[in-house]
Amino acid sequence: MGQLIEINEGEVVVRFTEPVAGKTSFEDLGLKTEDLAFEGGFMRLVFDMENIVEHHYFQVPTLEITYKENMGETHWQCDFNGETILDKTDNHGNSTVILLNRKKLSELEHHHENTLILHAEFPEGVHILADKSYINFFK
Repeated sequence: MGQLIEINEGEVVVRFTEPVAGKTSFEDLGLKTEDLAFEGGFMRLVFDMENIVEHHYFQVPTLEITYKENMGETHWQCDFNGETILDKTDNHGNSTVILLNRKKLSELEHHHENTLILHAEFPEGVHILADKSYINFFK
C-alpha cells in the first residue's frame, strides 16, 4: 500500500505516496491498536497527501474512529491546508463518524501541500481500535 507511517507522542502521521481507494482500515494503513493509545485524551491524526498528483475524492470523504472506551462528549476539529473545515462535538459513545465536504477539499487543494489534520479532545485517555477505524478518502 502507498503510505509511510510516523508515530509521535499524541500524534500519528500517515504520508500517502499514492491514493488509497475505498474504505481502508487503520490496520490496513499499517497502524496497530497499541500505537494508537492517547493517554492524555488528546489525539492528532495527520494525513499528508502532498505526493498524490490527482485527487479523486470519494463522494463523501469519511473518517470512522472507533475506540475501546465508552466516551462522554468529545470535541473534533478537522483542518485541511490550514483551514478548519469541521468543528463538532460528538456525544456519548465508542465511535465517531466524520463526514467531509468533497467540494471544500477540492477548493482548498494546493499543488505542493495537501494536509488533512484531525484533532480530537477526549474527556480521558483513549485507545483507538486500528482494525475497526477507517478512512475512505479516494475513489
